[in-house]
Amino acid sequence: MLNLTATRITESTVQFVFFPDGLSDDFDRIKYVGAFIESLQKVGSKNLSSIINNLSNNDKKKSCIITNPFMPWVPDVAAEHKIPCAVLWIQACAAYYIYYHYFKHPQLFPSLENPNEAVHLPAMPSLLVNELPSSLLPSDFVQKLDKVKWILGSSFYELEENVVASMATFTPIIPVGPLVSPFMLGKQENATAPSLDMWSTAEECSCIEIHQWLNKKPPSSVIYISFGSLLVLSQNQIDSIAAALINTKRPFLWVIRSQENKEGGVLRAGFLEETKDRGLVVKWCSQEKVLMHAAVSCFLTHCGWNSTLETVAAGVPVIAYPEWTDQPTDAKLLVDVFKIGVRMRNEEDGTLSIQQVQRCIDEATQGLNATQMKKRAVAWKEAAKKALEDGGSSDANINRFINEITRK
Repeated sequence: MLNLTATRITESTVQFVFFPDGLSDDFDRIKYVGAFIESLQKVGSKNLSSIINNLSNNDKKKSCIITNPFMPWVPDVAAEHKIPCAVLWIQACAAYYIYYHYFKHPQLFPSLENPNEAVHLPAMPSLLVNELPSSLLPSDFVQKLDKVKWILGSSFYELEENVVASMATFTPIIPVGPLVSPFMLGKQENATAPSLDMWSTAEECSCIEIHQWLNKKPPSSVIYISFGSLLVLSQNQIDSIAAALINTKRPFLWVIRSQENKEGGVLRAGFLEETKDRGLVVKWCSQEKVLMHAAVSCFLTHCGWNSTLETVAAGVPVIAYPEWTDQPTDAKLLVDVFKIGVRMRNEEDGTLSIQQVQRCIDEATQGLNATQMKKRAVAWKEAAKKALEDGGSSDANINRFINEITRK
C-alpha cells in the first residue's frame, strides 16, 4: 500500500483511485505474489468495472485503459465498457517476443528440461533453455491479445531494433522508453515535484551520505553491487563476493537489504573493519543517482529489467548475475547483444567461487575489453537520451499513441 499525503497527490494532475484486492492489509503480497495475483483476478474485474462506472458519471471521455501483462482480466473489462486497451510491457521487448512465440509457435522450443538445449528464434541470438524467462506468463495473456489495441514497451527502438522490427508483422510492440527518471536523460531534477518513491523521505539522509562518500572517490573506480528488492543471497554468495572485494582492493558500494526472514546470508565478522577505508555497505540507496555518479565503474546486478534500463541510461557496464524470471534473458541481452557486460556464473555444483567474482571484476574494470564496454555503454546512454528527445523514436511513438487515443 502507498502511504501518500493528500497534499502530494493533489499537486499532480494524476488522479489516484484505489480498490481492494481481497486481501488483508498485513498480507505479504511480495512473498506470496501468486496468491496476490489470484485474489486480484477474483475481485479485480468487479472492482475495476465499478470504478469505470463511477468515473462515467462525469463528462470526461475514457480514451484508454493501460494495464500490465500480469492482469490478463483487464482487457475483458475494457471490452465490456467499449474502452480501447493498451498493455504496458514492463520487461524487455525480447522477453515479450519469447513469450509470444512460446504460446503461438511452441514447435520452435525444444524440451525445457535440458538447460543446455539451444533455442533458435528469428531476430534473436541463439538462446539456451536456462537463458529463457524461468516463469512464463499465464496463457490468458496471449489469448487476450485480440482485445488489446496497443503493446507499449518500456524499452526504446534502437536498443532492441531487430526484435521490434520482427514483431511489426504480427503483434507490434511500441517502445516508449527508457522508462527511467528524467534526470537520467539530462533533464533538470525537480525537487518539488510529487514523488511516489516510498523510500525518498525515510532514506534522504542516507542518500546524502552516499553521495558525499562517492564524491571522495576517483572517477570510474567504484564497484556498485545491488541485487534488487526480492533476491536473497546465500551465505556462499555473500562470502565469495566479500572475499573477491577484499582481494581486488577496489572501492565498492554494496547494498545488502535487511534479512527479516533470516533465510539469506550475512557478512562475516571483520569484513566491514577490513574494508572501511574503501568500501561502504548500506541497506538502501537511490540506484539511479548512484549509477549516474562519475565515480561508479561497473554494476554487479541481478539484471532485473528496471536495473537494466537504468544502467543503460547511465552508461555503466555490468557484471551480470541473474537468478530467475526474465533476468537470464536480460543478462543475455546485456552481454551478447548490447555488449556492455560480462557474465558471472555459478560452478557446476551451484556455488559461486571467489575466483569467478574476481575474474568478472577484473574483466569489467581493466584492460581492452573494459574500455570497449565502457565506450559502448556511453553510446547506449546517448541513444537512450535521444530516443525521448523531441523527434526521437520513443517521443514520436508516445505522440502517435496519444493522438490515437484522443482522436474523436
